Amino acid sequence: MDWLDPLDAAMITADLVSNPLNIGAVLILSPPPGASPGYVDKIYRDSLVTGDPVEPRLCRYPHHGVETAGYWVWRKADTIDLQQHYRRSSLPPGAGRAGLWQLISALHAEPLDRSRPMWTAHLIDGLDDGQFAFYIKLHHIVMDGVAGLQTLTGALSPDPERRSMPAFHADRLDAPSGMPSSHHGLRLPNPLALLHSVVATGTSTVGLAQRVLTGQLTSALAGLTGDTTMPPIAAPFVRFNGSLGPERAVAAATWPKRRFQAFTPLTGVTSNDVVTAVIAGVLRQWLSDQGELPQRSLVAICPITVHGHELSRSERHGNMFGAWLCPLGTNLADPAERLDLIHRSMSEGKRRVAARGAAASLLLLGTSIAPTVLLPMLPVAPKLRVGYNLPISHVPGPKSEMYWNGAHIDEIYPISAVYDGQAFNVTTCSYADRVGFGFVAGREIVPDINEMIPLTEQALTELERAVGIN
Repeated sequence: MDWLDPLDAAMITADLVSNPLNIGAVLILSPPPGASPGYVDKIYRDSLVTGDPVEPRLCRYPHHGVETAGYWVWRKADTIDLQQHYRRSSLPPGAGRAGLWQLISALHAEPLDRSRPMWTAHLIDGLDDGQFAFYIKLHHIVMDGVAGLQTLTGALSPDPERRSMPAFHADRLDAPSGMPSSHHGLRLPNPLALLHSVVATGTSTVGLAQRVLTGQLTSALAGLTGDTTMPPIAAPFVRFNGSLGPERAVAAATWPKRRFQAFTPLTGVTSNDVVTAVIAGVLRQWLSDQGELPQRSLVAICPITVHGHELSRSERHGNMFGAWLCPLGTNLADPAERLDLIHRSMSEGKRRVAARGAAASLLLLGTSIAPTVLLPMLPVAPKLRVGYNLPISHVPGPKSEMYWNGAHIDEIYPISAVYDGQAFNVTTCSYADRVGFGFVAGREIVPDINEMIPLTEQALTELERAVGIN
């Protein structure tokens, strides 16, 4: 039998008593010039009759029963009825972007049927200027967030004249056009995916144990003497670390990449540092508006790519990414000071992860991840400290303008998973000359999630002024 690995089995079992662990992505597209009014309907019909073979991971589904002694196994669907997976929706007149994100929020909260491959795709029209949206949703056990995004963008082309392109669900052996060729260095810093990688590493060697022990000692000492290394339980408890209800809230928008790149020549920081600092500014203002801004800094869990030359030979075929707990400086009023703190912390994190290796850096996070995601499951959980408050991830998308059968891809947004203990998630995606911000939360946790969009512009503007750009 094709057994689910222990973490996948745990996640699908948790769905039976908790919230669905759905991940997704949204593309906003513009029809090609001269497209007929029924263009989206035609795309939908064509999606149902494509003869393309389906990507293998989209053909299997989890199953358990008497014949498996209660254990979860993968089963392969003999045939894929695309009508069960592709849906067609239209926004009401005047709904606009707000209506789109309300619909995405509702769709993202719906559980996926475990009796068939756990993915759905939705074509949604009714946006302004003839734009339409494509939303794909998968369960976390099907593939991680970046693999899902790569599956989606693999159907795209930089050629606006190309037609008869493969469907989004098609099996493609070549690397997605315009995307990085290696999948190993790309993972969303969802703690479930991080734990997945720890289990899959299988590198319980003496050298790994030494790096873990050394890392624990180094982190403990650094936590006592500096402000960029976070001890395991150092983050304040905020509403993002509570339990979820059944509903989701999603909001997203795009900003020019040049605004984030403009900081580098003045301050020496990276664009990702700036994006993280902007998110920190959003969180500080939003929590302050709720009267809930803690005196201690919020902490984000962030991914760090470990390049091949920094890995031991045994690790080069395993994990190629680590993660770091980054203080966001939400206790600092000066945006420039927050940016400096984030830059120093992420620089230190890159050095530490490179020195320890990917597997050791992930194992070291266990004492921060476990209490954060496990405590909300208890009937009476202490609300004092947690390991981190939210994940912040920056996903590289296509570097050039992309098209799908002549339709221009205007925007790309990953929509990540949220669950008890991690009820708020921010994921950004670079695409061509812009950066898309995707916010997802439990609706009862962040009922006014649309406010995150103007707060993002406000935080970016304040940061530009603080460093002298405007």
